[in-house]
Amino acid sequence: MTAPFFLSDVGVPRQEGAVVVLEGAEGRHAVSVRRITVGETVLVGDGFGTVVEAEAIGVVGRDRLEARVVSVVVHEPPSPRVIVVQALPKGERGDLSVELLTEVGADVVVPWSASRSVAVWKGEKAQRGVEKWRTTAREAAKQSRRPFVPEVDPLATTAEVVALVTAAAASGGTALVLHEAASLRMSSIRLQRTGDVVLVVGPEGGISDDEKAAFEAAGALSARLGPSVLRTSTAGAVAAAVVLASCGRWD
Repeated sequence: MTAPFFLSDVGVPRQEGAVVVLEGAEGRHAVSVRRITVGETVLVGDGFGTVVEAEAIGVVGRDRLEARVVSVVVHEPPSPRVIVVQALPKGERGDLSVELLTEVGADVVVPWSASRSVAVWKGEKAQRGVEKWRTTAREAAKQSRRPFVPEVDPLATTAEVVALVTAAAASGGTALVLHEAASLRMSSIRLQRTGDVVLVVGPEGGISDDEKAAFEAAGALSARLGPSVLRTSTAGAVAAAVVLASCGRWD
């Protein structure tokens, strides 16, 4: 059975024999929920690529675990990066989309205020929404044992998404806009391991003609996944899976 995986808020030591400490909410999860005891093996990551295997050497109270590092693995950042621009879904579907994108392997999630988005984030609500998505990404990274926690960017406007598409196209990357009427199929696209891949996922009402035209003018290709129309909360994860398989990151 694989050792349980935890994330440290303060980083992890990269030296064998050093002591890594989990406390607060993560320590409570290890001690009170997972009931880790002295002698058990745990995996602890920093969310930025470093993961250590460690042996529990001390349990203090209900929320502190101390473990001695046995081995260290430093993962290289994956390439190409997969950046998913996710139009704001309504209700709890935003959390679902972030959870699925994280589990599949997306590297960056960009919340987007599309013209047809039902959900509206403004002022403090926007900041709370971004923080909630970041928490969701972190928890999903733990569940899926990812060495890198995906970045969740601040809420983007359409103009900022256009700039993101332009930058990807200019640097040798690929930008794809999911659209049910597109003639190009995602399954026919062959991607290299260089340059970012930007996926733009529209809201429940779909991407407007003006948004689609702006993205295509910036260098994006419109593409469709298949014969059925997926919800905005699941389309990004499915598209990211196709991209990850196509570019070899799942080899």
